[in-house]
Amino acid sequence: MQIGPYRIDPPVVLAPMAGVTDKPFRLLCKRLGAGLAVSEMTNADPRLWHTRKSLQRMDHAGEPEPVSVQIAGYDPAMLAEAARFNVANGAQLIDINMGCPAKKVCNVWSGSALLQDEPLVARIVKAVVDAVEVPVTLKIRTGWDRQNKNALNIARIAEDSGIAALAVHGRTRADKYEGEAEYDTITAVKAAVRIPVLANGDVNTPQHARHVLDVTGADALMIGRGAQGRPWIFREIAHYLATGELLPAPQPAEVAQILIGHLEQLYAFYGELQGVRIARKHLGWYARDRPENAAFRQVVNRAESAEAQLRLTRDYFAALAAGELLAA
Repeated sequence: MQIGPYRIDPPVVLAPMAGVTDKPFRLLCKRLGAGLAVSEMTNADPRLWHTRKSLQRMDHAGEPEPVSVQIAGYDPAMLAEAARFNVANGAQLIDINMGCPAKKVCNVWSGSALLQDEPLVARIVKAVVDAVEVPVTLKIRTGWDRQNKNALNIARIAEDSGIAALAVHGRTRADKYEGEAEYDTITAVKAAVRIPVLANGDVNTPQHARHVLDVTGADALMIGRGAQGRPWIFREIAHYLATGELLPAPQPAEVAQILIGHLEQLYAFYGELQGVRIARKHLGWYARDRPENAAFRQVVNRAESAEAQLRLTRDYFAALAAGELLAA
């Protein structure tokens, strides 16, 4: 898939997720096969740009190209300025958030709430595209509820306004993350526009990834929750799309190596106290797929230091590799 001057290969993209797709996780997913990793959303309000959280979100030093930064807001001029600010800070792609269903985002008329106002969508995308020289992408949902699916209208507005690529999550804003994603709307969007389209929603296995590409005709896949605790999903999908063959699941020793490296990056990036706390959710995701992992999650979540978290993690995977842990 081509977005402006950037070839996204493999066409498997890490979705922007608030509180998840920070720099350590983006670097990890890119190393494990993601062709592109989009940042957490950055608020377009300039009053928030210099907080500790925003400065961490805007840290792209050493990040492989292309650097994609998502911005969120409701005011065209403010979003245009946010785009300029982030390009000056290293962004090579700007992504506009019109997909987030969270109440705190939608209540301030941002994220997927914007889908209710097509004229405002047009003003926003034109303002951002006109503000920067880099490609601008857009992430949307199928509509704001099942009675008001307007992704086709939004897609045409986006294309006419110069959006370089469009990601569509196969749910409405009202659906949040419930039920199953539907792909008929994504199929219709792909058929209606000439710009690249990314299919998003419930892509969590290589076989399903192939199915979604086949039924939608999309140019690429965007993966969010499917990568939580399984960042190697990108290489698995890329390999299957290229060869039709499944890679073997990573062995406990490799999972331990990946996880410990991720923990160490979190401590280095955030500092020990914050890093330990942020690591807990990732440890929970890594631990969710096997029945014996509940005990590991409970133990690690009580660790208050990096040393304790790492030691418990190493001990757990050593026992797992040795076959000493049995399902409860």
